[in-house]
Amino acid sequence: MIDAKVAFGVVLLAVHIAVILRAVLLEGREPYARAAWLMLLVGLPGIGTVLYLLFGEPWISKGYRRRATRAYEQLLPYAPRSTLPIGERSAVGNAFRTCEAASQWSVASGNRASVAPDSDAAIAMIVADIDAARCSVHLSFYIWLGDHNGTAVAEAVCRAARRGVACRIVADAIGSRALVRSSLWRAMGAAGAHLCASLRVPLGLGFLAGHRTDLRNHRKIVVIDGRITYCGSQNCADPAFLPKRHFAPWVDILIRYEGLVARQAELIFASVWTAETGEDLRPALAKNEPVSFAGGFPAIAVGTGPLSPRSMMTEIFVAVLAAARKSATITTPYFAPDPPLIGAIVAASRRGVDLRIIFPRRNDSRIVGAISRAYYPILAQAGVRIFEYRDGLLHAKTLVVDGRLGLVGSANMDRRSLDLNFENNVLFDSANLAGDVGKHQRSWFANSTEIDHGGIAARWLPRRLVDNLLTMVAALF
Repeated sequence: MIDAKVAFGVVLLAVHIAVILRAVLLEGREPYARAAWLMLLVGLPGIGTVLYLLFGEPWISKGYRRRATRAYEQLLPYAPRSTLPIGERSAVGNAFRTCEAASQWSVASGNRASVAPDSDAAIAMIVADIDAARCSVHLSFYIWLGDHNGTAVAEAVCRAARRGVACRIVADAIGSRALVRSSLWRAMGAAGAHLCASLRVPLGLGFLAGHRTDLRNHRKIVVIDGRITYCGSQNCADPAFLPKRHFAPWVDILIRYEGLVARQAELIFASVWTAETGEDLRPALAKNEPVSFAGGFPAIAVGTGPLSPRSMMTEIFVAVLAAARKSATITTPYFAPDPPLIGAIVAASRRGVDLRIIFPRRNDSRIVGAISRAYYPILAQAGVRIFEYRDGLLHAKTLVVDGRLGLVGSANMDRRSLDLNFENNVLFDSANLAGDVGKHQRSWFANSTEIDHGGIAARWLPRRLVDNLLTMVAALF
């Protein structure tokens, strides 16, 4: 019996040492993330080992990776080609070129857009576009609830499917698990819509599905007839957001685009659809030629995730911040930046950019909320103006630079969005659209409290200790 216990202990020790070596030797990992995992593994041997095996790497099966890569490569010829010169202003050009490298297609010219006034109006706009659809309705949401707004969209899908419109619906298997199990989901299927619960995990066992349990499809994509697309932070739900009503209202932003960028968004949707369902959407894409509008602005839709080159989302944020000359305004609910991103924010502020960030005062993630505040001293020392939104949870993810260049989409400035989740964003160069997004940002400023830099500097020693520890372990969240 003693020998068996000793042997078991030796096996556990061997596993623990092997995991430590794996964490140290894994190529491509940022040194700060390597240090955070090493600290956890050494400090909490048993728990740390289990956590690393579950969440230490953004692992995804070779089979899924091959299917997704092949689907994306087959769709690339359907991306609109543009001869738009983007090098006239080098900093802006570099931001677009970074997105081109991530997406493998060129900036799309001739786009136009409008910002939804609020979340309910955004859903009403989507429903109207679905009701007017003639060929196809492609929807992808991380969270889709069976509340008023969620039901309104589902009913519009049913109406479209019954009149012969090809409706393809993607809902994240975890974020929308209640909908996937509901009669509303079954009703869409009965009406003729094609349904996909994305990244299913049987009984929570990721190794059976071939990917980490917490790798999620966080995208919010709406494409109607291949010519209209929506991109932003809004899920298919009411602002009251009943599962987390304590933090309501959830304040989001959604932009409606028309033009070649709609085709790019559809390719992002199609790549996941094909990888998960096996259906080849190229014949459907061939029927809907994208439209370019004279006098429209340049934009590019880009999808990122665990299949992208490491740190791709970070590089996009950094490139956009590098373009700032006078001003930059950021809103993000979840802030746990990696070193390059926090460095880009600090550098922009130090070179004289009027840089402002709005965070929600109350965060539905206590850990990430605490990590966000732990970065306040670093931001304040660089001269960044910090605001906390008072009226609900500001969930919008926006970055507007110099009143012209904007990045709006699903990606937060935390490790989940930077490394793990499938995200979608649109980068645009338009004074009019940036101005409309800026109006929303100014309304959020009006309901925010600016954090006093002096109070941050006067933190007590215990608070400084906690903040520094949180920034050290930020890579784990």
